[in-house]
Amino acid sequence: MMRVLIIGASGGIGAALATEAEARGAEVTRLSRRIDGLDVTSEASVADHLGRLKGAFDAIWVATGALEIGAHGPEKALRDLSPDALAQQFALNATGPALVLKHAAHLLPRRGRPTFAALSARVGSIGDNRAGGWYAYRASKAALNQIVRCAAIELGRTHRDLICVALHPGTVATPFTEKYLGRHPAVPPQEAAQNLWSVLDGLTPAQTGGFYDWAGKEVAW
Repeated sequence: MMRVLIIGASGGIGAALATEAEARGAEVTRLSRRIDGLDVTSEASVADHLGRLKGAFDAIWVATGALEIGAHGPEKALRDLSPDALAQQFALNATGPALVLKHAAHLLPRRGRPTFAALSARVGSIGDNRAGGWYAYRASKAALNQIVRCAAIELGRTHRDLICVALHPGTVATPFTEKYLGRHPAVPPQEAAQNLWSVLDGLTPAQTGGFYDWAGKEVAW
């Protein structure tokens, strides 16, 4: 039986990813801050929670993240930049997944087709940026992409068939996005989860370290 670990499993997409995995017959371990007290911005918390897990996981998902933290919303201009907002965005969206990678690497089997996927965002693409703004969120997701890329290279030396990727889920109708949807079409979390699992299923080890969207198309760095 396939074993799956979902970090951020109480969120809209995380919960849907877990539900979809269970519908596929997988054994799913769910971890989240809301239910389990896992704080991905604290190395002690990450080490403690992941250190309790036994055995190997065929797939590990990191579905944590935030567009708006506390009173800080996405910046429209340079005058809106806040050191606190930048630090908080990096802590949750980049440092958090990096800490999970650090402490979950030993949970990935060296044989078979182990997969690690972190939810990124198209707005983290430097090459695709045509609008500017949203400095902290964009930069934190760009940093996440680089972390995933580095980890894919390093872990690929010991896990030859590893697939370690950053994935853009598209615009999903969750509390995360409700204030910013505007005229953008959004899909329900369960549809997004099905799309993401399909993308992960279709990737090969040759594509490890890449950045792909919900349709499996490569996104520019």
